[in-house]
Amino acid sequence: MPYLYRDSKPRPPALPGAARATHSSGKAYKELKQECLCKGVLFEDPDFPACNSSLFFSEKPPIPFIWKRPTDIVKDPKFILGGATRTDICQGDLGDCWLLAAIASLTLNEKTLARVVPLDQNFGPDYAGIFHFQFWQHSEWLDVVIDDRLPTFKGRLVFLHSAEHNEFWSALLEKAYAKLNGSYEALKGGSTIEAMEDFTGGVGEMYEVKKAPDNFYEILEKALKRCSMVGCSIDTSSVAESEAKTPLGLIKGHAYSVTGIDKVRYLGRQVQLIRIRNPWGQVEWNGPWSDNSPEWRSISPSEQRRLSQAALDDGEFWMKFEDFKVHFDKVEICNLTPDALEDSTAHKWEVTIHQGSWVRGSTAGGCRNFLETFWTNPQIKLRLTEKDDGQDDCTFIAALMQNDRRKLKKLGAEMLTIGYSIYESSGRDGHLGKDFFRYHPSKARSKTYINLREVSNRFKLPPGDYILIPTTFEPHQEADFCLRIFSEKKAITEDLDESVAIDLPEPLNPTPSPQETEEEKQFRALFEQISGKDMEIAAEELKYVLNAVLKETKNIKFKNLSLISCRNIISLMDTSGNGKLEFSEFKVFWEKMKKWINIFLQFDFDKSGSMSSYELRSALKAAGYQLNNYLLQLIVLRYADEQFQIEFDDFLNCLIRLENASRVFQALSVKNKEFINLNIGE
Repeated sequence: MPYLYRDSKPRPPALPGAARATHSSGKAYKELKQECLCKGVLFEDPDFPACNSSLFFSEKPPIPFIWKRPTDIVKDPKFILGGATRTDICQGDLGDCWLLAAIASLTLNEKTLARVVPLDQNFGPDYAGIFHFQFWQHSEWLDVVIDDRLPTFKGRLVFLHSAEHNEFWSALLEKAYAKLNGSYEALKGGSTIEAMEDFTGGVGEMYEVKKAPDNFYEILEKALKRCSMVGCSIDTSSVAESEAKTPLGLIKGHAYSVTGIDKVRYLGRQVQLIRIRNPWGQVEWNGPWSDNSPEWRSISPSEQRRLSQAALDDGEFWMKFEDFKVHFDKVEICNLTPDALEDSTAHKWEVTIHQGSWVRGSTAGGCRNFLETFWTNPQIKLRLTEKDDGQDDCTFIAALMQNDRRKLKKLGAEMLTIGYSIYESSGRDGHLGKDFFRYHPSKARSKTYINLREVSNRFKLPPGDYILIPTTFEPHQEADFCLRIFSEKKAITEDLDESVAIDLPEPLNPTPSPQETEEEKQFRALFEQISGKDMEIAAEELKYVLNAVLKETKNIKFKNLSLISCRNIISLMDTSGNGKLEFSEFKVFWEKMKKWINIFLQFDFDKSGSMSSYELRSALKAAGYQLNNYLLQLIVLRYADEQFQIEFDDFLNCLIRLENASRVFQALSVKNKEFINLNIGE
């Protein structure tokens, strides 16, 4: 799959007010809406048409869906009715409970909700069948425009809907998120924290409930007070257990929202409670403190009103916190800012963002288990200079996210298993080589490699320079990634991508020597035999000469040189411009050739006659060419085979083209200098 060039320099986080328009027309929401109003038509989105491809990519719809606008479904549609609340989220026939749990959490923070769901939209006089929503994606905010045609069956919405049949904000939000990810089917299965981050641009942290710290109740209490979004779930031990109902009414493998946490006096003692919501809008916990449990009889009506306790089959319920820890396994918290939940003080966090790519054959080296290729992964330098206030260490969060995997589902992409390692810097500049990682252990690492969209962990390290290596678990796996560094004090980050540099020896000028070497005598004899008296050979003849010589050379197992290589050699060495090579020109090239052969053999570790493309960076550097990741990726795509191997013939072509390019670059540099000097002189 294609991976575009990404500027690897660190950048500040994007502001939501500067959301980028994403419609293919290049027009923003207001302009598109105004066009429809002027023409007296309802908007139809060509980017996400009302057809099966917007619904499913791997199957046909199980029932005949009919796309209808809210005005065709009910007489008096409303965008939001009586405020956007968590009861507006009822799951339909799509396995996106993870998304719905996040939307339910979103409604608990009016400011955050208004950013994702602009509230100046309605079905009033200026209705034009067009709506828009804003989502955070990989360091920037996007404005997603949709029309309001929704999939229905027998006049009812098929997917997400509100408990109020004439309220449509939640159904339209789900459609916009489906468009963002390519289809409704792309929303099947996921992690609540993924959607939470897309709604906030925040940073997620995951807790295993059974291993949570002793002050876990206080952590959750503080998270909800800070308007963090919180989700929870119960693990499954097999696929068969997915969405299985327990005797106490809980659903395994299902995403719930945590919507409240509080304490009550019960029988003379204080009890910690937590409020959970099932996005289905029904099916609730039936144990202690559930809607109709006897415990509530001992709680006063005023206290019940304070807790918003009501015995309704709406999917929301209270339970004792101790029971919550017994029955739930994971809690996901998306912090709008990454302030430590264990700390009572709010901080202003510094954030830097790096965009990068793992490209097979060049920068997709896999984890430390694969030492031969691990060092080829992108490397980010992190400089921690200021200690936390009153502390000896520096706190930071490293959050590694793989981009667009959900959108690429229709192409067969799955979430890759990702993670990262952090090493103390060696002090030298540039991309670190294999030997550094062979002899230096990591200073810190992500807790695990896991197939989630994002892996994030909090660290405390002494001031100093560190190298962070983001990787997939297996080598040769391709993806774009976004790495965010949140630090309490300013941290300096830098991509250790090599700058493009050329360090070649001065070109040799052939000088007549009093006596030819034995090698030169053999070449001259071959030249005379093939070329005749003019001692010039064309590409076909050069091919014969070189292959004849290479066959006699020891330690070389590679195949014959191609005609294209020989034509490229002539284009590099032909000073007369007649398309042929003189003997003196050939002698100069042969000296280059011997050096290049030695470099190739040096990096052909298994003596197979081919070199791993992951060694190309080092091989080219030995030949005098220092390339950045982007150029290296392009060269590997051009010259490596499906097994990430490079034959000598391709290696030779690569070097010839680089030398030709360097000559052009040097010539242009000289001309530019002359031009500058000329202008200064004037």
